[in-house]
Amino acid sequence: MCTDALRERFFDVLVSGDRVEARQVVLRALETGDSAIDLITELYWPTYERVEKLYRADHLSKLGHHYATRLLRVLADQTAGLISPAASNGRTVIVTCGPRDSDDLAGQLATDMLVSQGFTVHFGGGGIPNDELLAEVKLRDPAALVMFSSGANDLPFIRELIDTVHDTDPERDMQIAVGGGVFNRAEGLAAEIGADLWGDDPLEVVQALIEEADVRAEPRQRRRRRKTAA
Repeated sequence: MCTDALRERFFDVLVSGDRVEARQVVLRALETGDSAIDLITELYWPTYERVEKLYRADHLSKLGHHYATRLLRVLADQTAGLISPAASNGRTVIVTCGPRDSDDLAGQLATDMLVSQGFTVHFGGGGIPNDELLAEVKLRDPAALVMFSSGANDLPFIRELIDTVHDTDPERDMQIAVGGGVFNRAEGLAAEIGADLWGDDPLEVVQALIEEADVRAEPRQRRRRRKTAA
């Protein structure tokens, strides 16, 4: 079980760049019965959020931040190999995120959660131009487009993408979901920009996609949001 003491130790070794001890912490968690998904939801994600919060508040050095995010990415890669995907649920998801390495890490954790629940996932990472994402949406016709853990600087591009999808292809029955990052810090922002679903962490986003597959933003709300954004 991922205890508070284990999470505290994990944080300490991550920000110090101790790769050997970080792996030992993960092994201890696995030996006590935690699954790969438990690691993502109870160890990796809480630690990721703590690292990001401290870094934004200037309470963590850039070096410590880089140590933590790069080492956590390695561990997430290794943990992904331990996940046993559920049987396909027939739904395809495209996942993208903000441009930073830490955004990419959050997107990967969300992707691994989606894979574990039977989604077919195409993870593009950050920095993808909107026109390429729109072309990919037309090509793959996904059930959902998920944009995860983006920073405030990414909001204009996300707004534009959502508006373009709604304007140019209003009959497309694709959900748009956002989560993490700036959407955690600004209550109501996800709804304001026209997202259909949102969540504070990967588990919440996955649960929303599963449990609220029929939820869509109201067309009249979408029109109001476009006018406001203009």
